[in-house]
Amino acid sequence: MKSVALEASVRDSVRKKSALNSIRKEGSVPGILYGGENNTNIAVNEIAFGKLINTPEVHIVELNIEGKKVKAVIRDVQFHPVSDKPIHIDFYEVFEDKLMTMGIPVRVVGNSIGIKNGGKRSDKLRKLVLKALPANMPDVVEVDITKLKIGQSIKVQDINLEGVELLDTPNAVVVAVKTSRVAVMTDDEEEEEEGAEAPAEAAAE
Repeated sequence: MKSVALEASVRDSVRKKSALNSIRKEGSVPGILYGGENNTNIAVNEIAFGKLINTPEVHIVELNIEGKKVKAVIRDVQFHPVSDKPIHIDFYEVFEDKLMTMGIPVRVVGNSIGIKNGGKRSDKLRKLVLKALPANMPDVVEVDITKLKIGQSIKVQDINLEGVELLDTPNAVVVAVKTSRVAVMTDDEEEEEEGAEAPAEAAAE
């Protein structure tokens, strides 16, 4: 998984609204770092943090807290209901030798046989919950649908990632190719159906 550096400063543990608003007026976003020996109240630059969250990719954040470097992931972000600006962040510290759990985005790749013949792609899960060591955690989960025909799907249990445990329901559909009014059957599909009927005809003779 890719890492992104982010400067942070320690802030007072005061939770008064006026104190937090003062931090925001200065162009920073208050937050808390969990997961270590002690929770740490911090603040990060709003513009720098905005660049980090305005991307579909997931990163490990290398926080530089006044000279102390800590690896963490973003667990939660609260946004202002009107301006949609981030107003509070929860970071969770991660360690190289400890398993971590994260929701990782799914990236569908390939042009399936079914779609070429008029089928319609249906994305069911846009994120998968994975459990792995930080070194094994992927940025995205690529799902190749090249071989999918109309009526077929890829389920969680069909995805294999080395060193990674998938926590979603095994039978949950990640992506499927559904039929449509313009769908047609390929030669390969026709041959398969004819082949399936042949034994029945032979038995009847």
